Amino acid sequence: MSPSLLPILRSRMQGELLALVLLHPEREYSITELAGDVGVTPTAVLREVDRLTGGGILTDRRVGRSRLVKARTDTPLYRPLSDLMAVSFGPMPLLTDVLAGLEGVQRAYIYGSWAARYNGEPGPPPADVDVLVVGDPDADALFDLAEEASRRLGREVNVHRASVEAWEARTGDPFLISVRERPLVQLNLDQETP
Repeated sequence: MSPSLLPILRSRMQGELLALVLLHPEREYSITELAGDVGVTPTAVLREVDRLTGGGILTDRRVGRSRLVKARTDTPLYRPLSDLMAVSFGPMPLLTDVLAGLEGVQRAYIYGSWAARYNGEPGPPPADVDVLVVGDPDADALFDLAEEASRRLGREVNVHRASVEAWEARTGDPFLISVRERPLVQLNLDQETP
């Protein structure tokens, strides 16, 4: 099933893989790393990497028994495809990178229309990205982070903060109740950031 975020792609895995690699052009990934970051088997990643290297979108090299993959930035496809991945699947890798390093962040979720499209709900492309940060990070740092993410993603990023206690209470705050009732995409803040 093609993903609702960018229906021209074959799968959500393809979108996540392209976003991760194209939005970190300076980094090389092993097949095992990509599989872990995208949440699929190494075999599935290997098949996709074979297609993308064959098409000139990615480049690879062998180091011992490992195959390292990175974005091929020397082609006319790189910039427009990278921009397309940033506005469609880009919120996950970008927000994971910036929030993983912010002190006081316990958990983070994308919610709203972006999360709905990511989870397969049909609809128009999301105009913005809504993020819920659970914890007690500095409010000014969060504001700066939202501004930078908005600039890099080419769309508004709205960040809301909730305490761990409020998030875990499951009652009381109507806003948090409504966020929980709709699709959520939890960001994996424990992963190694590039």
